[in-house]
Amino acid sequence: MIADCALYSDGRRRHRLDDLRVALREAEKDDGFVWIGLVEPTADEFAAIAEGFELPQLAIDDAIRAHQRPKLERYGNVTFAVVKPVHYVDHVEVVEVSELAVFLGDRFVIVVRHGDTEIPAQVRAALEVDRDMLLHGPPAVLHAILDKSVDQYLDVSRAIDVDLDEIEDQVFGDDPGSDHAKRIYKLKREVQQFRRAVVPLVQPLTRLAEDDVPWIPAYARPYFRDVQDHALRAAEQIEAADALLTNVMQADLAQVTVEQNRVTVQQNADMRKISAWAAIALVPTAIAGLYGMNFDQLPAMHSPAGFWVVLAGIGVVCVALHRAFRRNHWL
Repeated sequence: MIADCALYSDGRRRHRLDDLRVALREAEKDDGFVWIGLVEPTADEFAAIAEGFELPQLAIDDAIRAHQRPKLERYGNVTFAVVKPVHYVDHVEVVEVSELAVFLGDRFVIVVRHGDTEIPAQVRAALEVDRDMLLHGPPAVLHAILDKSVDQYLDVSRAIDVDLDEIEDQVFGDDPGSDHAKRIYKLKREVQQFRRAVVPLVQPLTRLAEDDVPWIPAYARPYFRDVQDHALRAAEQIEAADALLTNVMQADLAQVTVEQNRVTVQQNADMRKISAWAAIALVPTAIAGLYGMNFDQLPAMHSPAGFWVVLAGIGVVCVALHRAFRRNHWL
């Protein structure tokens, strides 16, 4: 459950803490803060931490259950934030979404991870070598997590744009009649999931960038404003990608419909040709069938020129039918 738990003071990592009951006491004594990383804890596993740090029950429930919208809430002296990092699996065109629940107090940071993301470990490693940032305490940790997550949003947006360009080339390329609806719909569904991770985070970032969160020092607000700007850019790119996918899907469906109509018209033309040739072939077949019967009273049956007369008659009728079908564009 506990990925890491350490005491930080004077911009440095002091030592790992195995006894959470003394964590806050040491943080207050050393004028530092405790940073705890948890991975998908159960309610029972989280109970001791919740009691020791006096965490609000509503936030605890959200952190344990996960599947929350990105948000920022204040419970007395504790701030609770939910962030959804994302990762794009390009070869299957899937947006994988994880979740981080972050509790912040004056002397502690608790990060609860759900899903597969390296952001908590990356942020911890980066801050442990950046003493100037680590001196700012819990706000610096929250900023680093948000900044790293939003950078991932921009990376995923760029990867989706590459796939969008590929889809456009396929739809409007050399084989416009092919049906690409399945791939377009799948990517559109992933973009919708991506939007649910990004767009709700803009409002909490706006609060952090302005004067709405009292525990954020004034000098830190420009840093959060920079993250907010990047998040807005990612949100705009998502909206543009979604609109483009809608247009491409409509164009693809229109092209498929046109192609189906073309095939139908061609099939009708082929059926007319087949019917015309069948009608022409029916004439000699019918006459040959009549003269092949065992009757003596057929016209020109016993005449020396009878065969040629019948053959000429067949030819005249066939030519007449052929000209009639040609005049009506059946042949």
